[in-house]
This record gives sequence, structure tokens and C-alpha cells, in this order.
Amino acid sequence: MAGRGRARGPGVLGLCLLLVSLLGCLVGCGGRATADDAKADVQRVLDRRAAAVLGHDQGAYAATGAATGYAAVRAVPLAAWSYRVTALHRSGDTATADAELSYRVDGYDKAPVTTARVLRLTRDGSGRWSVASDKPATKVGEQLWDQGTVSVVRGAHSLVLGVGQSDARLRSFAELADDAVPEVSAAWGTGWAGHLVVLVPKSLEGMAGLLGSPASSYRGIAAVTTGETGGGARTPADRIIVNPDAYGMLGRVGRQVVLTHEATHVATRAHTNAATPLWLSEGYADWVGYRGTGRTPAEVAPELQHAVTDGTVPAALPADGDFGFSGDADRLAQAYESGWLACRMIAERWGEVKLDAFYRAVGEHRKRPGAVEGALKSVLGTSLAEFTADWQGYLKAQLA
Repeated sequence: MAGRGRARGPGVLGLCLLLVSLLGCLVGCGGRATADDAKADVQRVLDRRAAAVLGHDQGAYAATGAATGYAAVRAVPLAAWSYRVTALHRSGDTATADAELSYRVDGYDKAPVTTARVLRLTRDGSGRWSVASDKPATKVGEQLWDQGTVSVVRGAHSLVLGVGQSDARLRSFAELADDAVPEVSAAWGTGWAGHLVVLVPKSLEGMAGLLGSPASSYRGIAAVTTGETGGGARTPADRIIVNPDAYGMLGRVGRQVVLTHEATHVATRAHTNAATPLWLSEGYADWVGYRGTGRTPAEVAPELQHAVTDGTVPAALPADGDFGFSGDADRLAQAYESGWLACRMIAERWGEVKLDAFYRAVGEHRKRPGAVEGALKSVLGTSLAEFTADWQGYLKAQLA
């Protein structure tokens, strides 16, 4: 009768559904726990591997997996080295870990260098994970030790790291860097680190690998400097990366100019940002590089001289796009030469102190629009149109 029956329970079907639901939850929770456990296990392996690198413990390093990387990095003076697993992709007893490697070179890096890595791992019968390989992530530049065993030479103001280079050749780079530091400080001042990290790979291809770009982008380029523009005191040290193929074709003065140029980028980095046009940053670096060499405009700016003597005086200061490494070689040369002569003109007409002040004033704007115009007015008392006209006249006077 309605309303008089006993209260019914869930019934057989309801109990089955409840059990299935509970089992699904347990399996799901168990699956997540297993994945989390595997990630934690891999993280512990990488922690031990990092500790072995810092502790110079080859046996402990080998206990975590492939030992080939130990010899490659062993000579690098490290203050810190650690991994952070960001993702783990597991298939049975094999796994791929996406990780962030952080490291600091002792005495040079005020903050860690961070780079993405991909590590392959295997698990043995006892359940222990070990590293099979450790490589840069896709589209990420290599580290020097990815290219072979690193040799180290210390200078008075420099640390030179090389692969496939003799100690004598690395020593020559340290000597050039040691000579560059006081030259830069004499021009810019001493308010910068005052020391350099120079990387010398085996070849042009090695340079390109460090930069994560095709080798064709840097053919004929003797060196580049990498770092954080506008960086403060708590940043990794800039790296000067050498193209040994192009560098070997330079004479003694040319090699010194290149190192001094790159050292200038290191010194001015904190005052270089999106507001700074390349004609100023590259021109100033060339101005410091050539400052004590006695080289004439005709010797330093042959491509621009050809244009001027042919009656083709540039209509404007070079744009950033004119400095592209993979573009027209003559256009690139004229861009550098134009920037150098613009800075040389400022140093001659307004003085070296004003040139430095102008560079800093441009960087204070932080953004490009109005930066050069504002600094020209506040520091040099001129306008962009007047400055450009003066520069064009200077080119004719120096090169015609």
C-alpha cells in the first residue's frame, strides 16, 4: 500500500553503480599518485646529479646515469647548478623530463643563467630511474659543454671557456680581454663589472649552436655579445661568443678592436634598452674599440667612403634593420661605419663626456619614440634634423 512500505535501500543496481564509482575514484587517484611519485623520483635523481656536479664527485654523478657529461662541464667554475622538473612524459620504464637548468659561474654571474633542457630517463628492475641523455630543448641554444669538454683559462679581468681550442689560443683571448677592460673603463667609467666571460667554440657552427641560430646568420661576424638589455646588478654576466673562423682572419689590431667593442656592450648593458637605436649602441662600441688605435675614417669606413665619394651621402642615420647579419654585407658595413662616425662626431664636437651622457640619456627614456630627440635636445642642445645635417656634413669632410 502506498505510504506503508519499508524504506527502500539503494538496491542491487545502485550498489553496483556506487562500487564502480568508488573504484573509478581509487584508480584515478592511484594513477595521479603514480605520476606524481615518478616525477618526484626523477627530481630526486636530478638533485643528486646536480650535487655531484657541484661537489666534483664523478662516482656520484655516474650513479645517476650517463657519465659522459661530467667530464665536459668539470672544469667550469660553478657556484650553483640545479634542475627543476617542469613536466614528465612516461611510457613504461622510459620517460622524458622537461626541466629548467639553472647555474651560476662563480665570481661572474650575480643571478642564475636558466635554460630549458630535455632529459631521457630509463628505469631498472628495482624501480630506480637514471639519466640516459641531457640535451637542450627544441629551439633553445646549446651550452658550451654540449659541444665537448670545456677548457678554462683565467685572465686578470676575464674568464675564457673554450671547446676544441688549445690553451695557448684561449690564453690569447684572455690577453685581449684583459687589455679591453681598462680601455672600456677609460671611456665609459668604472661603474660596471669590469670583467668578461668569453666563450670560444670550435667553429662557426659551434657559435651558431650556442646562439640557437643558423650558421649563415653569423658568417663573417667575429663575435657577438649576449645578455639582458637594461639589466641591473642582479643579472647573469654577459657572454662574449667568438666566431673562431672569422676571428682567425683578423690581424692583431682587428682582434683587439673586436674584443674591446664587445666589452663595451658588456659595460653599457644596464643603460641599453628598447629606447637605444643600434646606430648608437653599435657606433659607440666601435668608437671605444677604435679610440686608441689611430685609425683614420678612411681606414675604418671604406664602404661608406665609396658611397660618399660617389655622391651618395646617406639621407638619414641607419635604421635598426640595416644591422641585420643575414642581409646585404655592404649595407651592414655602412650601417656600422655610419654609427661610428656619428659617435666620433659627438666626441669631437661636444666632448667624450657629452657622448657618454647622451648614451645614458637615451636609455633613460626606456622606449624608442622621442628618446633620441629628447637626449639630443637635453644633452647636446640640438634637434634630430640639425644633428643629421651636421653628420652628413661630417661624412663629406672626413671621407670625400
